[in-house]
Amino acid sequence: MSVKTILLGAAAGCAVLAGPAEAAQGDVLVRLRGIMVAPNEKSGSVLPAFPGEKVKVDDSVMPEVDVTYMATDHIGFELIAATTKHSASGRSGTTGGIGKLASTWVLPPTLTAQYHFLPEGKIRPYVGAGVNYTLFYSEKASGALEGAVGATKVHMSDSFGWAGQVGVDIDLNERMFLNFDVKYIDIDTTARLSTAGAGVQRVKLELDPFVFGVGVGMKF
Repeated sequence: MSVKTILLGAAAGCAVLAGPAEAAQGDVLVRLRGIMVAPNEKSGSVLPAFPGEKVKVDDSVMPEVDVTYMATDHIGFELIAATTKHSASGRSGTTGGIGKLASTWVLPPTLTAQYHFLPEGKIRPYVGAGVNYTLFYSEKASGALEGAVGATKVHMSDSFGWAGQVGVDIDLNERMFLNFDVKYIDIDTTARLSTAGAGVQRVKLELDPFVFGVGVGMKF
């Protein structure tokens, strides 16, 4: 018998023996997740000096904390708190040859209204939709970019958009549960690069990331 089979069997046994954590009106659910933010970006051209040249944005993995208040047995409101760091790189041409262009920290507080299908079950799927406000901070040009065009200041505009999610809570015992969650967040920004050698360049970015999360939660 494989280790994987033993672990799956043990997890199933725990789920059968444990009492349901449930999710009732007035409960507060606190989750600690590990998340991967995977931008699904669409880039405009780096203008005016590099028409036709676009950028790509890397993934980021970070911890995240979220809190859900159950207004009713079925309706909850979730607020997430996390920050991630991302780098933007050129895809082709001159900017592609430079490689990494800049990095930024991203703070995307997101509020969703959720519908929980089986609040009294041991396995409780939910869906949600809401709003997001994304702040970009600590933007910084890369050494390679500054080596190519001189001292550079980077600014990225904040974003307001919508968010959607699907997820499931799976009981471990009467208070603790596993959580799996996927979000899609609408994030649009304009990056402005003020360079010594090439003037001011701008590129529009639709980041629109998927956020994949897994973690544990507790009911209060």
